[in-house]
Amino acid sequence: MFYISQVAMASTRPKRPRNPAVLLLLALLQLSLRASKINCATLHDNNTDALWLQAFRHGIKSDPSGWFSSWNSSANHCLWPGVRCSRKHPGRVVALQLFGLNLTGRIGSSIGNLTFLRTLNLSTNGFSGRLPPLNHLQKLQVFDLSRNRLHDNIPYAIANCSSLREIDLSRNILVGKIPPKVALLSNLSLLRLSRNNLTGTIPPRLGNITSMRRLALAYNKLTGSIPDELGKLTNIWYLALGGNRLSGGFPGCLFNLSNSLQYLSLEFNMLSKELPPNIGDDLPNLQLLLLNDNIFEGQIPASLGNARWLQILQLGNNNLTGTIGEWIGKLTRLQYLSLQANRFTKTLPSSLGQLTQLDTLNLGNNKFEGPIPPALGNLQLLSYLDLSQNNLEGNIPIQLGSLTSLYKLDLSSNKLTGKFS
Repeated sequence: MFYISQVAMASTRPKRPRNPAVLLLLALLQLSLRASKINCATLHDNNTDALWLQAFRHGIKSDPSGWFSSWNSSANHCLWPGVRCSRKHPGRVVALQLFGLNLTGRIGSSIGNLTFLRTLNLSTNGFSGRLPPLNHLQKLQVFDLSRNRLHDNIPYAIANCSSLREIDLSRNILVGKIPPKVALLSNLSLLRLSRNNLTGTIPPRLGNITSMRRLALAYNKLTGSIPDELGKLTNIWYLALGGNRLSGGFPGCLFNLSNSLQYLSLEFNMLSKELPPNIGDDLPNLQLLLLNDNIFEGQIPASLGNARWLQILQLGNNNLTGTIGEWIGKLTRLQYLSLQANRFTKTLPSSLGQLTQLDTLNLGNNKFEGPIPPALGNLQLLSYLDLSQNNLEGNIPIQLGSLTSLYKLDLSSNKLTGKFS
């Protein structure tokens, strides 16, 4: 009788509501048990991706914009903000784009179970911890976790994502070496790993990714020389390797990229020797050339005047010598010219006055002598002019008074006379 009454009491006792997090955990455990009995390529039912997304959401610690307030069972997960599903395979998530939301927390491993995912963009947030597992994301094409606080090695498993076209992990705290197996991603057009703490050398095998259009490894702790194999990247237009500890001379292999290369950033390294005399002839399509803060020596080759698409030219803080020839006047698209802190001598070329698109002209801390060319008064768009710490002499040209856009003018530490008005 006692046993029967206990059962009767239990049947009439109101049920205690279960914690939603517990229910989610139980559901995920059941899915894991099922997944252990099937091949990883087997399709899940249409609700599976919703559970993985909810698991990802539980790793979010801060959502200041309230983005996840509508991530609930009252709406189909394919309608959740930032989620896009496949038309061919209903319910399967193909894109998760939650960028610029100031989210914090960790990127849970459940992301690695969204096996139909093609685009993952969680950039410009405050995620910390490790990168998500990538083993099963064989359809992934765009992988952007840039501008977060992720601290991890770049996993070798990234090579399993054979469909990848774009990888952007820049501005994190990634460590270790660049995995050479990245070179197996034959469809890659963008690899951006800049502003991390990566070490080691640039893998020569990256030169095998002939589909590469943009390669950015700048501002890490990479050492060694720039591998000749990069000369095989004949489709590349953007190459940023500045801010490392790279050594050797100017990489001659880059002359193989004459038809495509437009942006070349090698600043803040330990590159040395003379600049190749043919640099402007063999790289005629350059629009930006950053070679500042290295140890280059010798003269600037006159052939640089043939790179007539140049808009930004920075050669400051090297050991360059000689004069600046009249060839500089052929670079009529220049907007930024910086040659400061070298050892240039003789007079300033009057052809500087032909650079009418210039916004910034910095020739300070050299050994230029003679007068300031009155032709500088033609530079009506100039906002910054630094001719300080030279041996310039004579009167300050009255033509400089017509530079109405000028907000900074530094003529100090010269032998100039007169007033500027």
